[in-house]
Amino acid sequence: MEILTEPIGSIPRSPELLRAVAASQAQQISPAMLENAYSEALRDTIQRLEQTGSPVITDGEQTKPSFATYPLSGLNNLASDGVTIPFADGHVRQLPRLTQGPFRYGVHAAGYVKAARAFTRLPIKQAVISASALSLLYPAAGIPGYSREAFTADLINEAESDIRGALDSGAASVQIDFTEGRLSLKLDPSGNLLRNFVSLNNQVLDCFTPDERLRIGVHVCPGGDHDSTHSADVDYAGLLPDLFQMNVGRFYLQMASEPDRKQVLRLISRLLRPHQVVFVGVIDPINPVVETAAQVRDRVLEAASILPVAQLGTTDDCGFAPFADDTSTVRDIAFSKIRARVEGTALAAGELGL
Repeated sequence: MEILTEPIGSIPRSPELLRAVAASQAQQISPAMLENAYSEALRDTIQRLEQTGSPVITDGEQTKPSFATYPLSGLNNLASDGVTIPFADGHVRQLPRLTQGPFRYGVHAAGYVKAARAFTRLPIKQAVISASALSLLYPAAGIPGYSREAFTADLINEAESDIRGALDSGAASVQIDFTEGRLSLKLDPSGNLLRNFVSLNNQVLDCFTPDERLRIGVHVCPGGDHDSTHSADVDYAGLLPDLFQMNVGRFYLQMASEPDRKQVLRLISRLLRPHQVVFVGVIDPINPVVETAAQVRDRVLEAASILPVAQLGTTDDCGFAPFADDTSTVRDIAFSKIRARVEGTALAAGELGL
């Protein structure tokens, strides 16, 4: 037996790729030249992930505008004045607003899996955005001729197709990004919004068989944009009981930056069901200091002292650049941190006799 270890998803884009994207937006290079830049960034990202020893590969989200908005690429029924997400350092991200129906994805995740497969033989993990995050596109005032019920039905169908397409295209696993889970408790401390989010995501998950759901996971964190969070002050104790109602086989949980990891791990141990695996964060992407393998080992051993080792994996707290324009983390540092996670997890497995 081994301890599983996987990246969350995003890797900082290279300066070359960011320059190409800016040049494309200014109509200074052709679409073909931009595609070449994306392909080179994807090739380099996968090659460097393999060099870290990572047994599971992601595409680093190199061709996504952000982890949340990739399905909206090419859509013409959106306005820019949607829901805002404030971060602790004062900056704000804003989602678009849907202006008319029907709602359809402009891009599905299957394309990312197929593109990554050209550069690796290792298992590929594909991150997708949650249905609950995209539900925020629908305006509170409604849309004439397109009810929220009709939107929700379309959203569930599209979210299912996104996950199923990734699995059918060869993804070993699919990770649903659910960063709005913790944030929802800040917006609505009663927990009603969180429970509504979980219920919506479960309607998507109900479309899959129990075996398929073992390959589907959910990732939560307090955000990690420009080295700032949006909900780190929200207690995990308010989130986890509802989160573990999601019908997935894998949970990817920010933990390295938690002030009281043992308390959270003890809560997880009471909620964890026999068929589930918990990937605990042992790397803090916001902290520029690269963890040592020994530090990672100790965090893994701490988790293994509370959680069943057979149901334990390791990961990073969050993606390193969830939005394409986030350059707060140096690309080389991201790969060094991933290498430390891989090596530290192996050290812990050795000490546990695995």
